[in-house]
Amino acid sequence: MTDRSPSSGPLAGLRVIEIAGIGPGPFAAMMLADHGAEVIAIERPGGVRAGSGLDPMTDILRRSRRSIALDLKSQGGRSVLRKLLRNADGLIEGFRPGVMERLGLGPDIALSDNPHLVYGRVTGWGQHGSLADTAGHDINYIAIAGVLGLIGDEDRGPIPPLNLIADFGGGGMMLAFGMVAAMLHARNTGEGQVVDCAMTDGAALLASMIWSNRAAGRWNDRRCANTLDGGAHFYGVYRAADGYLAIGAIEPAFYARFLETLGLDGDRDFHRQRDEELWPELKRRVARVIATRTRDEWVAIFSGIDACVSPVLDMGEALEFPHNRERGTFVEIDGLVQPAPAPRYSRTSLNQPSKPVAPGSDRAAILSDLGMDEAEIRRLEAEGAFG
Repeated sequence: MTDRSPSSGPLAGLRVIEIAGIGPGPFAAMMLADHGAEVIAIERPGGVRAGSGLDPMTDILRRSRRSIALDLKSQGGRSVLRKLLRNADGLIEGFRPGVMERLGLGPDIALSDNPHLVYGRVTGWGQHGSLADTAGHDINYIAIAGVLGLIGDEDRGPIPPLNLIADFGGGGMMLAFGMVAAMLHARNTGEGQVVDCAMTDGAALLASMIWSNRAAGRWNDRRCANTLDGGAHFYGVYRAADGYLAIGAIEPAFYARFLETLGLDGDRDFHRQRDEELWPELKRRVARVIATRTRDEWVAIFSGIDACVSPVLDMGEALEFPHNRERGTFVEIDGLVQPAPAPRYSRTSLNQPSKPVAPGSDRAAILSDLGMDEAEIRRLEAEGAFG
């Protein structure tokens, strides 16, 4: 079906159609493709993904799939998509609720064409609810999920954690999991279904452990007043003379080694590790010590000591960090540096990702796979199916 290497990985043999978008949908499609699924991206004519602002040839989220441009507002474009869906295991779309239905491509029609299809939908607010039809971004979704309010400090207030939590953790990764679960169900039963992936739901789910701590009376709703939010002196980020260190010395054994290495083990106040009233003062004492040396000096001092101390690296440094190089955490493909697929498997190997292709560049091969002859393709072109 393609001149690329045959797919390998645990999802080899699955076919997923992706309605091209930005953020969580492409991330879910990338994950499925990384793990062996054949993914065909349906691009807008012109090849521009609205809102991305990225060169499609260097957009890492577009890797490892084939591409065809279709105008889904045209009858011809819709007919090609429906043909593709008849032989697909899954569909990914990220429009606002109702858009695919207005195009005549909603779940009822798609599943009537292909009853075992898994129809994956990822939105910020979900397919129903009072906010379902409104605009939003990652920051809005994690705000109402109770997650944004957890992150930051008392003085500056909540701090946006990039767009990692809703777009990618609670959205794209959650959708990828939901697609695999529903496709497994379809393989076992022949029954397709809709996967309604709301980034608000996913972001809330990611905070499950925090909710457990809150239920146990071990979480303070005030920011920077808890073990994991920077409130504790033994879990947080400290400024060294020229950079930052990440400290995670929670368990008693690691905490003891941390104090000993800093020369603070003789200070009896530090023996009251869990006394929250002491935390602000103990943080100041730790900060004074760490500020006396450079980041890399501390890294050398803590080398070989299990105290849960790591350098805070920028992206360039992360590429060169020995552990990352040993594991191949990052790969370079045709000059484009990017994270490697994860996780790893003991029995099934993964192909190295293939570089993004020009939008629409696989049209001839994809239409040939559908059994279309030249006359039919010319007719579709005349009808504007490809824009």
